[in-house]
Amino acid sequence: MSDVLPWLLALHSSSDTLAVGLQPLGGGAATLATHPLGRSLGNDLLACVEQLLPASRWRELGRLAVATGPGGFTGTRLTVVLARTLAQQLERPLDGFSSFLLIARRLWLAGEAGARGEPFWITQTLPRRGLVAGRYQADPVALGGLAEDEVPRLLSAPATLAGQACFEARVDASADLTQLLLLSQAAAVAGRPAPWQPVLPIYPTSPVATA
Repeated sequence: MSDVLPWLLALHSSSDTLAVGLQPLGGGAATLATHPLGRSLGNDLLACVEQLLPASRWRELGRLAVATGPGGFTGTRLTVVLARTLAQQLERPLDGFSSFLLIARRLWLAGEAGARGEPFWITQTLPRRGLVAGRYQADPVALGGLAEDEVPRLLSAPATLAGQACFEARVDASADLTQLLLLSQAAAVAGRPAPWQPVLPIYPTSPVATA
């Protein structure tokens, strides 16, 4: 990597694979790394980040971005907490985008979804819990040209999606990390404020058992 400053750091852990990306803020070649950590994320997260940018150089960061889920409760929470902590301590902007939005953008840009401007859904079936879905549609005003009309949530009546375009939420860690970098770069160019406080993990279902 060159010594171009500042850097954009992106984190994605909404699947069993941790994806970390580093790119000069403003554009340029990105360095991406994926780590199939599974349950060892908590032990290895910092080490994986430091492989791209050692902690002694974190002050070189100019912006951060993180995928906010839906994803595994622990995995998503850990990367969001790390991103929030760095943004707070370094006083840097933090962008948070849902993992479903990143999937939607990948499919949309490939012409696999919403090619004619029609809305579509990204869905995930949770065993014994129901269907989680987010709604997306091309919008020239939206950041990156695709709007998240409905943030991923647990649908009380999944049958309402009958006849609508639906695509399974299959994470591609490297490709979705690329979308995360692109969106954060676009937000920076647009001069969008990105306070760390509103960036929270998306939990469509409660991790706490209810009666």
